[in-house]
Amino acid sequence: MLSAVRAASRAASAAAQQHRRSFRCSVLGAAGGIGQPLSLLMKLNPRVTSLTCYDVAPFVPGVGVDLSHINTGSTCVGYGKDDLKKALDGCDVVVIPAGVPRKPGMTRDDLFNINAGIVKTLVEGCADACPNACILIISNPVNSTVPIASEVLKKKGVYNPKKLFGVTTLDVVRARTFVANARNRDPALVTVPVVGGHAGTTIVPLLSQAQPHTTFTDEERDALTHRIMFGGDEVVKAKDGAGSATLSMAYAGAEFADKVMAGLSGEACITECTFVESSITEAKFFSSPVTLGKEGVETIHDVVANDHEKKLIADMMPDLLAQAEKGFKFVKEN
Repeated sequence: MLSAVRAASRAASAAAQQHRRSFRCSVLGAAGGIGQPLSLLMKLNPRVTSLTCYDVAPFVPGVGVDLSHINTGSTCVGYGKDDLKKALDGCDVVVIPAGVPRKPGMTRDDLFNINAGIVKTLVEGCADACPNACILIISNPVNSTVPIASEVLKKKGVYNPKKLFGVTTLDVVRARTFVANARNRDPALVTVPVVGGHAGTTIVPLLSQAQPHTTFTDEERDALTHRIMFGGDEVVKAKDGAGSATLSMAYAGAEFADKVMAGLSGEACITECTFVESSITEAKFFSSPVTLGKEGVETIHDVVANDHEKKLIADMMPDLLAQAEKGFKFVKEN
């Protein structure tokens, strides 16, 4: 009897897999510190049936071969610098971690001059080869690179604000972990919305909205807020010149990509914080809880915050606006 139940369960699971929508995905910058583990996690995702890995590094075809040996249900091919169109052709979801990593002493603004041009080139490729794809930007500074991507897509005549995302999931991952550790809870069972942007003080964790509901002293709140805001600096310092947050960022990027694909598949109640074109604040782009659906962004939710958190948002807003403007200006001048 038990074996029959197990067999039925396996058959039901197999049928569900057959009816689940499958996706062609690409990781641009797949040879880097974020790109390789991100590509591995994408290869393991059962929603992905075709994965391409692109990078200018000459060994990226080997990354594709390496991943292709993993016994999951997707193919994987690596493409070098002259084959961006081949990598992107027909993609449903494109994740972009390409660019230089942050080193000690560098700010996200220091990354701008290099990474802005990289993102511009890659998004132009997306516009040409897969104009209907969801584009997930990891490349820093996200507060500027997402506006760059939007302007590039507008110039190409294919901009869809519902399908352009800045990946701020790592801020949420850190918030969940740090809050859970502070209260000896399972991080998987803790939720903490994080809004604003994806750099320093533009990252605003809404600790008042943490679930399960948690209270903090002012000192605890301020320490947690600072650590979440500057978690990237903590990793850069700990790696002592050997890089920035790569493994945790790869995890966060893969998690967000999975949620985007879940929404595209028609799964209900998929809500994640992400940096998108928004009208809930004066900022053109703003990260807040967003319900994801079959066309990408379905609903952008208002920010629910206490007075302290509202002040943090108000105080950082000029920086967030300036960082976005820097991206808009870059495209106009280039």
